[in-house]
Amino acid sequence: MRPIVGITSYVEPASWGVWTEQEAVLVRRSYVDAVKAAGGRAVLLPPDDLDGDVVGALDALIIAGGADISPELYGERPGPLTVSNPERDRAEWVLLREALADGLPVLGICRGMQLLAVAHGGRLHQHLPDVVGTDKHRPAPGVYGSHGVTLSPDSLAAAVVGDGPDDDGHVEVNTYHHQAVADPGTLAVTARADDGVVEAVEDPAKPYVLGVQWHPEEAGDLRIFEALVAAARSSHGVPVPRPRMAQGGQPTTVRTGQAAPPAHERAAHRRGRAHRGTRVATGIHKTANRAGRGARGGRPPTIV
Repeated sequence: MRPIVGITSYVEPASWGVWTEQEAVLVRRSYVDAVKAAGGRAVLLPPDDLDGDVVGALDALIIAGGADISPELYGERPGPLTVSNPERDRAEWVLLREALADGLPVLGICRGMQLLAVAHGGRLHQHLPDVVGTDKHRPAPGVYGSHGVTLSPDSLAAAVVGDGPDDDGHVEVNTYHHQAVADPGTLAVTARADDGVVEAVEDPAKPYVLGVQWHPEEAGDLRIFEALVAAARSSHGVPVPRPRMAQGGQPTTVRTGQAAPPAHERAAHRRGRAHRGTRVATGIHKTANRAGRGARGGRPPTIV
């Protein structure tokens, strides 16, 4: 059976057939295609903050890209160009809380990487052009840019993505974001853009908790997804095979550790924690109602 990989989605107006501007639960098909091509079974997860019990049926979780994260989650007031989706924030916070507690392999893409950082006590730059002085990370509406990224040696990101064409850890990636990680919290920064912007974060203590700022699903780069699916397949203490590398090279392994047991083995354990997700969601609702709390010296609760 293929590993079941949950992909977070969102509610947006959409049109199809004779229906126009209908509220729909959606995510770009490129996420689904990448998971399928990597050997997994993609399952879309609509926003739902009642609990995170669905994590018990998953083998891995992808937090997809999308709207800005509510600054209230890291103790700041929204800036003039910040456009967030509180419903999605609450739902993904609950899912991420459960996935990390269960030791599930987690991949955050763009917004998903930023949520990982915030969940680990970090914070964001709300409008990146104010920091770097350029729009190159989001050159125009609906238009991807590109730039170089340098990966940290011996990191999960480097093991998955490779050393680049010149074997120096420098690779080209696509880009489309106007926010960025300012502080990764307890996560390790393992890639930066040429201008210093954080491009990858990970938890070195876990087999697969990785966030990337770029969009490998749009670039057709399966390596990150293949590594995620391999981690989902792995059993306790078994090395995770490195996915094939576009530039060649010898097979190796990515970091090992205590991988999550299969979904069906986690189900019984999760019944004893059935209400945890509800409690976390309630806490986030309260946090969201305390806009500007950080300005008064407090910080909202974090997942880790």
